[in-house]
Amino acid sequence: MKPPKKPELAPDSEIVIVGVRRPPVFRDLYFWFLRSSWSACLGMVTLIFLMMNALFALAYVEAGGIANARPGSFADAFFFSVQTMGTIGYGAMVPATPFANALMVVEAVVGMLFTAVATGLVFAKFSRFTGRVVFTQNATISDFNGVPTFSFRIGNDRDNQIVEVTIRAQYIWTQRTLEGNTWYRTTDLPLVRERAPVLSRSWVAMHSITETSPLYGLTPEDLKKLEAEFWVSISGTDDTSLQLVHARHRYKHEEVLWAHRHADVLTERPDGVLVMDVAKFNDVVPATLLGKPPGDATK
Repeated sequence: MKPPKKPELAPDSEIVIVGVRRPPVFRDLYFWFLRSSWSACLGMVTLIFLMMNALFALAYVEAGGIANARPGSFADAFFFSVQTMGTIGYGAMVPATPFANALMVVEAVVGMLFTAVATGLVFAKFSRFTGRVVFTQNATISDFNGVPTFSFRIGNDRDNQIVEVTIRAQYIWTQRTLEGNTWYRTTDLPLVRERAPVLSRSWVAMHSITETSPLYGLTPEDLKKLEAEFWVSISGTDDTSLQLVHARHRYKHEEVLWAHRHADVLTERPDGVLVMDVAKFNDVVPATLLGKPPGDATK
């Protein structure tokens, strides 16, 4: 009987996935390498290098024929293997028999292939571009021009710009049917502006909660009962690397602050110059909701 497969946690989710069909180890090695940390990747490359040299060292110990190496010495054979695979060639130890020379040729070919593969993997990981898009810790719901509005703030944490930006928001909630079945429903939240020519340090995306909105008439208690979540995503092109940038974030219902709005990050100096204070990126301030003051807005 095969042991049960270990459950895993889906990225950016609290869903435990079981019963996953595991592909052969080396089929997804490249994908694993790109997603793993630098320490894990470099550790794997180093471990494979040492293991290959250990195997060749055992072969050299068994075959012999290494001049100036102590007979039966695994350490000498290992260091000779490292010098051969690394194309160092100090010259103190050299192959002295036909079989040892043949084994050295095989190791040289293996070392060349390993160096090519390792170089390609490291370069692919080094050149892989990752954006630094940031989202506010909380989303908010408050009045904007007299209309209840769901909003969140996004920004580019680098000092360049992301161009031709597309922003999307989705509302996810739990629905239980009359038959007792559970459905996880998803619908888009149309934003006031879903596209922006440029994203720099800060941008507030807003969804107006009108009669056509799926959030119309809901209260904080309703969102809790529905186990509501909000998924927001952004895509665009980095103007420095000219590569695509993707990012997403999830707001749970308890991370939505009612009768609050995001604090202003732009101020104007007396000389007319605008100043952006990104230290206030996550700050929120009380605000009206449905025309009610903050203390009564959610009652």
